[in-house]
Amino acid sequence: MAYTFELLGVSPVLDFFNHQQQLSQRKHHSGVEYLSAYHCTLDAFIQSIETVPPERGWRLDQAIDTVVNFWLSNVETVRHWKQRLEDAGGQNLVVARLGDLRSLQAEFEQLFS
Repeated sequence: MAYTFELLGVSPVLDFFNHQQQLSQRKHHSGVEYLSAYHCTLDAFIQSIETVPPERGWRLDQAIDTVVNFWLSNVETVRHWKQRLEDAGGQNLVVARLGDLRSLQAEFEQLFS
């Protein structure tokens, strides 16, 4: 299974929590997870991946490799979001999306239909 990871932005904690609640109320769970961390570090996102429910059927080693590869290949992007998080203050999170490619494609197709 191939995965994709992307840092999306900075969000207030409550907004992210509400978004996660809305997603959890859907009857169909996609293979896409929205992750968050109080610190924009590789370790923080690896820890958040480890909380993904086993029902997803993900190969966590491959998902973690995807995040590590993103981190190493996108230093400027990581630096940008780390600075935005620091600018936003302590009541905010940096948000990322991790998912298998097929599920992400299906999610995008659903948006356009």
